[in-house]
Amino acid sequence: MTSLILLVFGVAAVAAVPIAHALLMAAMAAAATSDRVPLDLLVQQMVAQVQSFPLIAIPFFMLTGALMMGGKLGESLIGVLSSLIGRFHGGPAQVGVLSSTLFGGVSGSAVADASAIGSLLIPWQKRLGYPPAFSAATLAAAATIDILIPPSIPMILFALSSNTSVASLFVAGLLPGFLLCGGFMFACWWVGRRRNFPRDTTPLDWTRFRRQLAYASPALLLPVLIIAFLRFGIATPTEVAVLSTLYAGLVSALIYRDLGLKRLHHAVVEAGLATGVVLLVIMASAAIGWLLTFDRMPDGVVGWAQAHLESGWSVILMMNLLMLVCGMFIDLPAAVLLLTPVFVPLANAIGMDLVQLGIMMTVNLAVGLYTPPVGTTLFITSAVAKVKVGETVRELGPFYLVAFGVLFLVSYFPSLILH
Repeated sequence: MTSLILLVFGVAAVAAVPIAHALLMAAMAAAATSDRVPLDLLVQQMVAQVQSFPLIAIPFFMLTGALMMGGKLGESLIGVLSSLIGRFHGGPAQVGVLSSTLFGGVSGSAVADASAIGSLLIPWQKRLGYPPAFSAATLAAAATIDILIPPSIPMILFALSSNTSVASLFVAGLLPGFLLCGGFMFACWWVGRRRNFPRDTTPLDWTRFRRQLAYASPALLLPVLIIAFLRFGIATPTEVAVLSTLYAGLVSALIYRDLGLKRLHHAVVEAGLATGVVLLVIMASAAIGWLLTFDRMPDGVVGWAQAHLESGWSVILMMNLLMLVCGMFIDLPAAVLLLTPVFVPLANAIGMDLVQLGIMMTVNLAVGLYTPPVGTTLFITSAVAKVKVGETVRELGPFYLVAFGVLFLVSYFPSLILH
């Protein structure tokens, strides 16, 4: 059964069938050719997976991001950062990295980050004289910080699949997210200095800067509130998601006064469509995960690893290599839902904390978002910059080095993230 699932899914993926539909095709093919799997039971497993209270957080976090970054706030936030660091080597590119880090505390979606911030920053950087491919590369990589800085939709999906605490994952993702931010900013500075990229040399107007900072402070406060509420047990992640949406709506309506019915409708539709895609992937992945477990595939992987791999570090290396390969071809939510049931028994066998596994998986699969052939943020930023994907990939070398460095630390030095 496992072989048939992999075959059908592989053929469908090569044929450019959407990932959710490819997973459904593989599940239905396996069920149709097996007399041990009733089709109605398979459908029950698919439906049961989305009847989960924590999943309610996903549409609300997406709606929060659409409300906060769809109006005046996004431009104000970028104005603050460009005034502060735009004059340094690689400063305009560093603005993109910091914007993604701050936006990560609002939406939890790398794709939303790449779309929203890319459309604002890439034209500005091109006007300054930045190579469009480098601008696209910077934002393609920086957008993935979004899924490490709470809230994080992939972490919610991992928690759902592994019965791990969402709050613990959110807190553990902070340091790796900040490490990526610092590393990417250093890469921008190094490349900007080596290639003498143009800078915004306008003198800093402190009065204007303080005004911009005060204007953007409601958005900067939201990530702090989310972490505080989770860390001190004031609210559950789902309750925090609802509260953050309410906060975003009130801020947009009362402070920025740019929340009209048209923008509210657009934000709700955008969040609803994105949530529908995620839920379809969850249902399809649930069917595949249940079939693989029914066929005892995770037990087979654990048995093979125990027989052929001698130490915990080699098991971690094997998991990382598999995740890197899968991340290159499968969308991140689907990869999380497919790999978690396989890797949780392996992690338990070597004594790895599941929170560490969740962070390692998130960092690892995030690299796939800007790695060909199926890099979502890579394609989005390349399209915004109007450059070929190959040109963007050639500029990504320093960012890959930083990401692999953080992945190494997360994989082999768990004390950095576990508290």
